[in-house]
Amino acid sequence: MLVTGGAGFIGTHVVAQAAAAGWDVRVLDSFRTDVHASDAATPAGVRTVRADITDRAALRESLSGVDVVCHQAAKVGLGVDLGDAPDYVRSNDLGTAVLLAEVASAGVDRLVLASSMVVYGEGRYRDARGVIAAPPRLRRDLEAGRFEPVSPRTREPLVPELIDETAPLDPRNVYAATKVSQEHLVSAWARETGGRAALLRYHNVYGPGMPQATPYAGVASLFRSALEVGRAPTVLEDGAQRRDFVHVSDVAAANVAAIEGTTAMSPGTARAYNVASGEVHTVGEMAAVLSDAFGGPAPVVVGGYRLGDVRHITASAQRLREELGWRPTIGFMQGMREFAHAPLRRPAGT
Repeated sequence: MLVTGGAGFIGTHVVAQAAAAGWDVRVLDSFRTDVHASDAATPAGVRTVRADITDRAALRESLSGVDVVCHQAAKVGLGVDLGDAPDYVRSNDLGTAVLLAEVASAGVDRLVLASSMVVYGEGRYRDARGVIAAPPRLRRDLEAGRFEPVSPRTREPLVPELIDETAPLDPRNVYAATKVSQEHLVSAWARETGGRAALLRYHNVYGPGMPQATPYAGVASLFRSALEVGRAPTVLEDGAQRRDFVHVSDVAAANVAAIEGTTAMSPGTARAYNVASGEVHTVGEMAAVLSDAFGGPAPVVVGGYRLGDVRHITASAQRLREELGWRPTIGFMQGMREFAHAPLRRPAGT
């Protein structure tokens, strides 16, 4: 099995769990200095190719004798500004296209893609008349502190619900657009080659080994990084944004289940799966639990917003449970209390 991005946060956990499950694992990773610390490494005994995902010769070497690819390599997060867009597209979309071309040439017919909840945009909502798509939030509303999406039919705040994999895709930032493109590329590969693919839509992943002090990390890492240096976590908007925080060990287990589950798929299939704990918590609640467990200053709600952020996004993982037999094992309170004292990765480039 080849794990691209196997030296990254999620990738290292996938490598460890796949090896423990008996897989012969190899890794391809660029070890980019804007992502990794200088001493980043893969576990001893794991064959590792240090190369960019667009390096076709390195891919050919890495794919020799491989049965299945677990594609974790990607640039993640909302980004700093639109100047990040070319690197997102190159890393995520061009990289995936090059990988798929080499996968097809090598005759590998199974693939697991690390996708994301961001493909949905806003989550599932309902108003007094039924289910409705939430329109993008307007800058003037956000600046005025009106954070909840409003029904265009009733002008009342929408009620959030769990989203499932049948929902239409509605990317609302550059990163999200590249993840949708990755899914479409993998689906095209499956149709054209008879391949079989699982598209894993991760929700808010956290846990030991998260990168610290980077604008591309998730909110859990940003809060923990602040606590590490004695600062209070700063919570945007009003802290009531609903999210599903899923532990990285459960995400790795979902990858192993998908790797093994692709064997039963029909040729030409690309199937999406939400990877979520099923527990709904707010960003403010997460910050408070983390601060309390760390023994640091209480979080501060500062208002403000990031224009590409969505208000609420939580999911049903029923499909993953029923079809691949996956179950989350680490609940929110246990996971956050452990995460408060778990080791983090050193900042990129150090």
